[in-house]
Amino acid sequence: MEAVAAVQYMSSWPWSWANWTKNFIKNGSITFAGLGVVIIFMLIFTMINFWSVKIMTHFTNLISIFKILLPTLTIIVLIASGFHGQNFGSNLHEFMPYGSRSIFEATSVSGIIMSYDAFQTVINMGGELKDPRKNIVRGVLISMLITAAIYIMLQVTFIGAVEPGMLAKVGWHGVNFTSPFADIAIILGINWLVILLYLDAFVSPFGTGVAFVATASRALAAMTHTRHLPKWLGRLNQKYLIPRYAMIADFVFAIILVSLFRNWNLLATVITASTLIAYLTGPVTVMTLRKKRPDLDRPFNPGYMKWLAPVAFILTSLAIYWSMWPTTIQVIIVIALGLPIYFYYEIHYQHSNLKEQLHSSWWMIGYLIFMSLMSFVGSSGFGGQNWIKYPFDFVVIIIISLAFYYWGIKTGLKKIDPYAEKIAQNKE
Repeated sequence: MEAVAAVQYMSSWPWSWANWTKNFIKNGSITFAGLGVVIIFMLIFTMINFWSVKIMTHFTNLISIFKILLPTLTIIVLIASGFHGQNFGSNLHEFMPYGSRSIFEATSVSGIIMSYDAFQTVINMGGELKDPRKNIVRGVLISMLITAAIYIMLQVTFIGAVEPGMLAKVGWHGVNFTSPFADIAIILGINWLVILLYLDAFVSPFGTGVAFVATASRALAAMTHTRHLPKWLGRLNQKYLIPRYAMIADFVFAIILVSLFRNWNLLATVITASTLIAYLTGPVTVMTLRKKRPDLDRPFNPGYMKWLAPVAFILTSLAIYWSMWPTTIQVIIVIALGLPIYFYYEIHYQHSNLKEQLHSSWWMIGYLIFMSLMSFVGSSGFGGQNWIKYPFDFVVIIIISLAFYYWGIKTGLKKIDPYAEKIAQNKE
């Protein structure tokens, strides 16, 4: 996705010498030529990770500094150049001219949720951190707070920087910038900032892309330890301790995914929905484990998890719904296609009791069917038939999702998989 973002930003470069990049995007989608550049970028991301964690770390640290400093500089410069407080309106209707529903509509399609998803990098790389018990929690909290602060201030800056005269003529729905902050800087005549912003829009995805290759390969390699994927995928290079086979597999999967979903907004929505569905198991699993094995050693054991887990499950369910029909059903079908692989390794290598496994999985299967139907019959703002209008669609999702949450906890496996418990003990 980051490679697609980099190519999309390249195609918007305003300089005459960069006209050749405009052929990379047509009607918002990656062209065949653009796809070739995307694959080259993904190969570069993979190669940076291929030899050493240290190379990857130095590269991402350098990019991270750039990604924090330039947005901060943009905020300061644009506010100093002219901030129009009246753009925020003087009443609730002017502040939210399109209602509260539009806020939720924008979360998935604009990549907002995906932007916050990078916190998982800290968790997936946790095994390679010093004192992971403390630093994983610190890393997640710090990254989330910094991200929230930057994005909120950027949004406030953008709203205040738009000329009131433009809003009076076309309204917010008529504001259609190709590259919002760079376009505002062009209007204001701040040319040096324009160059930096276009450079940042191209460079920043590289840092994120490199980090995602590192985390995705380790997540795939970790699945081999629970015998749900072939062992060879989890093999580490003896010299650099890098899961190279998993990295190559991820590269191939990424090419397939980008070839199918060439539009950045669609790709962001698909990846966001897929990730959110994976997150659903977290709240259910943590509370099931506390119920079944309260004696387990828990590095992170907050007392407020009893109410945080169901709230997280509900919010995740709403975010999946915000992905909009038909993306929701498309993602669920893609996930369902992976079930035969799961069942093969579960039965062939784990020698699991299929009946028992299904008994503990019906809540998730039922949940996915419910979300598919809800996405179809829900309000039109989220792609549905508008049979259940906003905000009653939210109310239905909250109530039914909570029922699935408690169903999942109640039907959890009677005991922890001994093999998984052995792995957890070895990592402590």
